[in-house]
Amino acid sequence: MSTNNGLVVILTALNLEYAAVRDKLTDLRVRRHPAGTRFEVGRIGHSDCRVALGLVGKGNHPAAVLAERAMAEFSPAAVLFVGVAGGLWPNIRLGDVVVASKIYAYHGGTSEDDGVKARPKAWEIPHEADQIAHHVDRSAAWRRGLPAGSAPRVHFGPIAAGEVVQDSGISEQARWIRQHYNDAVAIEMEAAGVAQAGHLNRALPVVVVRGISDHADGSKAASDGQSWQPKAASHAAAFATALARELIIDAPTSRGADRDGSPTMPMTNRNIATGNARVGVQAGQIHGNVTVGAGAERPIDLAERIADLRTHLKQAHLDGQLDEETYAAAESELETASECVSAGTPEKKSGLMVALKRLRGLVADVAELAGRLAAIIAVVRGMS
Repeated sequence: MSTNNGLVVILTALNLEYAAVRDKLTDLRVRRHPAGTRFEVGRIGHSDCRVALGLVGKGNHPAAVLAERAMAEFSPAAVLFVGVAGGLWPNIRLGDVVVASKIYAYHGGTSEDDGVKARPKAWEIPHEADQIAHHVDRSAAWRRGLPAGSAPRVHFGPIAAGEVVQDSGISEQARWIRQHYNDAVAIEMEAAGVAQAGHLNRALPVVVVRGISDHADGSKAASDGQSWQPKAASHAAAFATALARELIIDAPTSRGADRDGSPTMPMTNRNIATGNARVGVQAGQIHGNVTVGAGAERPIDLAERIADLRTHLKQAHLDGQLDEETYAAAESELETASECVSAGTPEKKSGLMVALKRLRGLVADVAELAGRLAAIIAVVRGMS
C-alpha cells in the first residue's frame, strides 16, 4: 500500500467527538465510500495537513472494520483514534488527555476449572509517533485554542479496550482490570479494533488520544451531567490535531522532498579525473528532464499542460479516485482555466489562478493530480 504522507485519518466513536475534531478543520468536503461510509476531508486550519474524518460508532469490531476501510481508501501516513474515556487512576483528572503508550484488548482469556486466565493481546504505540507526541506535549502550543481556565495535562500510559462501558470501581470487570492490567490508566471500547487494523496494514502508525470524561467508578452520570464529555472531547481533539500536523511535518517524504513534493537529492558527488580523462556528468537519482549545455529553453505551453491534466483527471475518475460529484466540479474548474488560457489577456491571469486553486482543493487527495497541478500553478505565478 503506497502511503499518502500529506494526510492523516482521524476516527471517532461518538458524534460529540466527531464535532470536536471537525471544529478544528477547514475546507471540508464529503468523500463517499462505495459501501456507504461517509468521510469528510479537510485541512487543519490553514496548514498543509489534510485530515480524513470518520465516525465508526461504539465497539472494537465496527472500529476495526471502518478503520480498515479508511486505510484502504486514503492510504494515510497515520491513523488517530480520538475521543473520551474513563480514567482509572486518581491522579488523572477530568479533562486530562491520555495518549495510549499501549493498548490492551482485555476481554481475551480462557475459562478453566480454577477460574478465568487472561490471554493478553496488546499493541504498542510506534516509537517515532511516541516521540512526536511527547514533543507536542512539551511545546504546550496545542492548548492555545482551549477556553480560558482549561489546563489539561497529558498522560502517557496503557489503555484498556473492551466491549462494555465500565462504570464501577468494585465490579468483577473492574477487579479483572486491576488484577491483569494494573498499569492501564484509562478504559474505553474501540482502541483495540483500530490498533489491530493498523497492525494488519503493514504496521501503519496508530495513535489513540483520549480525553478523560469520567472515572469509571459509578460517577459517570454525574460527570456527564457536568458536561465533561464535550470538554474532554475538545481537549483530545486539540491535542490530536496538533499531533497530526507534526506527524505530517515529520513524515519521511516531508523530510526528503522539495516544497513542490519532488524528492531531493541530499548526496554530493566528488569527481576526480587524471591524465587525458575529464569528467562529464555524474548524478544520483534524477527526476524530470535533464539538459546539458546551453541549449535553447523550450517555452512552457499552458494549454498543453492543462490538456494533459484533463487526461489524468479523467483517468483518476475511472480508477475510482474521484467520485462523480468531485469529478464534475473539477472538470468545470478545468474548463474555466482553459478558457482563461485561450483568451490570452493579462486580466485573465487572476481568473486562471482562482480556477486552479479551486481545482487544487478538489483533487488534493490524489497525489499525482496534485503534483501536476502544483507545477501548473508555479508556472502561472511566474508569468509577468
